[in-house]
Amino acid sequence: MTGTATQADRNGKLGPGKMVLVVGPSGAGKDTLLNALKERLAEDPRFRFATRQITRPADGATETHIPISEAYFDEALAAGRFALAWRAHGLGYILPAELDDVIKAGGIVIANGSRHALPDALEKYENAVVLLITAPKAVLAERLAARGRESREEIERRLDRSQLDMQDIPNLARVENTGTVEEALDKILKKLT
Repeated sequence: MTGTATQADRNGKLGPGKMVLVVGPSGAGKDTLLNALKERLAEDPRFRFATRQITRPADGATETHIPISEAYFDEALAAGRFALAWRAHGLGYILPAELDDVIKAGGIVIANGSRHALPDALEKYENAVVLLITAPKAVLAERLAARGRESREEIERRLDRSQLDMQDIPNLARVENTGTVEEALDKILKKLT
């Protein structure tokens, strides 16, 4: 190899761009904020929003994603055709491999993530940022009940899991989503740029 070694070459991590994984409990407003952020940054070429591949059918009630089979998920993992992949709640999730090209070119990838993906992301990327969207437990309960998709018992179980322990995560950016969407977007952009 000729020329100057990049930082990624020296430390074995992929860069120089950023991988931003958005995480948070159900009801915190991740999907709403991701959609609004995508709209606000549509003309900024630095940002690329990931579309996840998930082993669940598209139903219009959940995030826009590419439905994949369990067999495809297993094949993609075996062949290394992914930027990040993980399992959670009985489903397989893939962030496509081409996102790594965006990061190599210095871009910023923003993806709906999972705490299950964090160890791999922190190990793989020089600039892995965890964007934790939170809200007080009472606000989460109100939002989950308003969705009308779960029983009271299911909501209680979600609330029990809502307190994510992120104390040891480097590059953690915490945003409490209790105001307007615009207020939350302003907080997010301050942390990302």
